[in-house]
Amino acid sequence: MKIKVTDKPYAEVCRIQSPAHKRPAAQSRFFRWVLKIAGAPELKDVRFTCRRIGMERLAPDEPCLVLMNHSCFLDLKIAATLLSDRPYHIVCTSDGFVGKEGLMRRLGCIPTQKFLTDTLLVRDMRYALKTLKSSILMYPEASYSFDGTATPLPQSLGRCLQFLDVPVVMIKTYGAFLHDPLYNNLRLRRVDVSADMEYLFSPAMLRERSAEELNALLQERFTFDAFRYQQENKICIDEPFRADDLNRVLYKCPHCLTEGQMQGRGDTIRCQSCGKAYRLSEYGALEALSGEAKFTHIPDWFRWEREMVRNELIAGTYRMETAVDICMMVDMKSIYRVGSGTLTHSFAGFHLTGCDGALDYRQSPAASYSLYSDYYWYEIGDMICIGTNSTLYYCFPKEGGDVVAKARLAAEELYKLTVRA
Repeated sequence: MKIKVTDKPYAEVCRIQSPAHKRPAAQSRFFRWVLKIAGAPELKDVRFTCRRIGMERLAPDEPCLVLMNHSCFLDLKIAATLLSDRPYHIVCTSDGFVGKEGLMRRLGCIPTQKFLTDTLLVRDMRYALKTLKSSILMYPEASYSFDGTATPLPQSLGRCLQFLDVPVVMIKTYGAFLHDPLYNNLRLRRVDVSADMEYLFSPAMLRERSAEELNALLQERFTFDAFRYQQENKICIDEPFRADDLNRVLYKCPHCLTEGQMQGRGDTIRCQSCGKAYRLSEYGALEALSGEAKFTHIPDWFRWEREMVRNELIAGTYRMETAVDICMMVDMKSIYRVGSGTLTHSFAGFHLTGCDGALDYRQSPAASYSLYSDYYWYEIGDMICIGTNSTLYYCFPKEGGDVVAKARLAAEELYKLTVRA
């Protein structure tokens, strides 16, 4: 999927007025049917099945909040099938509206900015639930998983559930990440996909528990490990490209500690600095081609990278500085390509400069508990996004080095160190 991009000088983009807020519109039954039909071929290809748990407790015309884990674009097709018997609205990132706002609103989408506080979003959700009598589909992780495990949930989620005061349902998928992992450039693998659709909380249960208790329960339910699931269920993935670009996730060599020199190609990931190589087996395990294996499980390697980033932050040695191409979003008509600059990340947060000196934006570590970063974003390139509710800056690193994953890890650990300290 692509996005509309327009070249425009930075000064002109700064003069564009932000669009006025719009309340959610009632979802078109026709477009709900279109969403279901559009997803049917791929769901057939992955032999999709669903197990329903406790769903008899939800009345056919009762609005609910549906929370779903986020693995790949197939998630939306799964939800469109499982929710086709009721009106529902979809909380989605605002850049999904670019160039097609009217269509997205008719589909029932509600725009928001990832990882930013958005009080209007909660009001929009309540309006859809209480006034439009529509359910809400929400991906609380907000971003796709990099390593096949859960990404952080917002601490405000428990309070949000209590404020909305409707039944809560969870859709949890199995195999979706393995079918289409983000690092692999949208190339699909032959993997069966299934889901559990479970009634989690009644409104009465939400009132009986504290927000902290709800957060803990949700954190437990959103725990998963796609590669462990593959190994335990003996799922064979023999596509010859299965390790292509795995270096986006495993960017640091655990042997020589060099960063940005890992190369994933075919079924192998290799350090270009020391030569150490691992094969990604057909069952999702890492096998050292010679000598000792530091890691045999991708999430363990990624977790180690997080620990290394945290150590750098504590020691005061962490610093990322990379040349970037810069795009901006200020309305829903287009993404505006405004020039190039430098993105710096340190203990002080993000600092973006560029556009011949006209752009100078700083973002503190307290601005967000995570980072909107993505691989092959709308088929443009790997991306780091920072900004505010009115202006977003999409930064595309020019020099490689696989800084996107490290930047997300650093942003999350920095938030813990500075805000939760």
